[in-house]
Amino acid sequence: MATSAWNKFDDFSEQLVRGVHDFDADTFKVVLASSAPSATNTQLSNITSQLSTGGGYTSGGETTTISIAEVSGTTTVSGTEIVWTGTGAGFGPFQYAVLYNDTATGDPLIAWFDYGSPGITLVGAGETFTLRFSTTSPGTMFTLV
Repeated sequence: MATSAWNKFDDFSEQLVRGVHDFDADTFKVVLASSAPSATNTQLSNITSQLSTGGGYTSGGETTTISIAEVSGTTTVSGTEIVWTGTGAGFGPFQYAVLYNDTATGDPLIAWFDYGSPGITLVGAGETFTLRFSTTSPGTMFTLV
């Protein structure tokens, strides 16, 4: 199980205010990339180092199911873990997991997670990489106070 710090894309706060994301209805996905995103990136097409389809990875990423909880004015947005399983010769290397909204126009970016150099490679069939947004399940993505 891998966890890493949340790194928000600069545009995400404006996207929230403008109502770009519907966390109750939109589809949110994570792609894996080999080079660092820039905080100024705004949409999935800016992530040019996304892994190609093959070895158990599908370009465009995997879906996480979102849940929302509000307690005393504090709202927590969480996502279910994602598990990638290598097939054949596996896939990689990758160092970054990038969260985006697959429903909204332009596939706007939300955040990325850095898993450190030299990156991760699934070297063969059956090897797995599990992304959890935090140590709880579902994992907390972010909290608004």
